[in-house]
Amino acid sequence: SAAPTLLRMLIGNSSLDPTVYQSALRYVQIRSLGMPAAVVIGTAQSACLGMKDVKSPLYVLAAAAGINLLGDMLLVRNASPWLGGAAGAAWATVFSQYGALLMFLRWLTVKRKKLSDTPNLDGHVMEPMDMIKDTSKDVGKNIKITFGNAYERGTVLRKKLFSSNQPNVVEVTKSKDNKDALAKGLLSGSHKPLSILNPLRLARSKSTIKKFLPFVVPVTTTSIGRVSGFVTMSHVASSALGTYDMAAHQIAISIFCCLAPVVDALNQVAQSFVPGIFAREKGRARAVALRKTSINFAKVGALFGSVIVALVATCVPALSKCFTTDPIVLSRVKNAIPGIAVFLGFDGLMCIGEGTLLGQNDLKFLRNMYASFFFLVPSFMLRLKRRALNGIDVGIGALWGTFSVYEVVRTVLWLGRVVWLQHRTEREVDEMEADAAV
Repeated sequence: SAAPTLLRMLIGNSSLDPTVYQSALRYVQIRSLGMPAAVVIGTAQSACLGMKDVKSPLYVLAAAAGINLLGDMLLVRNASPWLGGAAGAAWATVFSQYGALLMFLRWLTVKRKKLSDTPNLDGHVMEPMDMIKDTSKDVGKNIKITFGNAYERGTVLRKKLFSSNQPNVVEVTKSKDNKDALAKGLLSGSHKPLSILNPLRLARSKSTIKKFLPFVVPVTTTSIGRVSGFVTMSHVASSALGTYDMAAHQIAISIFCCLAPVVDALNQVAQSFVPGIFAREKGRARAVALRKTSINFAKVGALFGSVIVALVATCVPALSKCFTTDPIVLSRVKNAIPGIAVFLGFDGLMCIGEGTLLGQNDLKFLRNMYASFFFLVPSFMLRLKRRALNGIDVGIGALWGTFSVYEVVRTVLWLGRVVWLQHRTEREVDEMEADAAV
């Protein structure tokens, strides 16, 4: 019911074509039907990544993307205003979301088939091929995450795998079960597919609710703070900039949304690896492991950012021609390239910093920062709107340039906080060792 009012506030332009407005309104209303599924999908995906299981969400989301594509092909060309066009694209996305929801429910609650039912000495079922596959996967992870000691760790894993000593084989199997457990069938013994969606189960578990309550306000504040900049950008572009700049902004934001997930995944990777190290017993080994992990992640973030900058510089002009042939619009898109390049160039480091802070449970800092950004970023964006309405030339280049400054500031703050936390951890270790020596 609030969709019309919110949409008018976002557009901020009373001269909008009623046909365009109605199409946008139908799209928003239909897409809102998929929000419950989106929440469950996001939770399931985060749970899988928390167990270092990247295959389960990959399979499910790839299948959902196929449903979305098929739905677009069948529905968008329909002549009905509620089934075709923008509404058809919205229905296709909703269908794919609920398809992914059903697939996740089945994936998590249907038990994984065993390749071998022969128990070992301590009663665990031996699965030789799974052991080889997962151990090889562990080697790959170590090469990617720990550059310096990858060869050493790979050697240890090979010795454990191929050694004739039976306890070593059991040790590898236990390691696989505990540290690299697959999400498939994880809830097979305790849940049925539809029981996961039953809110009464959560209501009966007060201890579970208490565990999640401390995360509600920080996570909600963080999520709202992230989107405030994007919403205000769209508002300024639609309400104050000209038709050409508005068209160019739509092209720029579309290309940006295609490239951003390449580095945004680093945030979830850091959230998967850092908590395991952070939860160790306080000591020198833990402090060293946190330092090495942070440095290696920073290298990966910088590498990803450099690659994305190269892609932006070389691909955006070419990709823009897939959206329009208007030379004026294409020239305006080029004005946005520097801002997009700066934002995505720092995005890898920002995601690594944010994921590391989340992995170290530094929620209060992130909550306060994003609460500040929720007001600061829109205020600077709205200044551009006032300048444009006063007749001062403000184009898409200034819009994306301002947005990129926000990204640079955020990256510096996140990495600075990570460095400060590392120094504090090492200082605590020094104090512990000094007290122990007395």
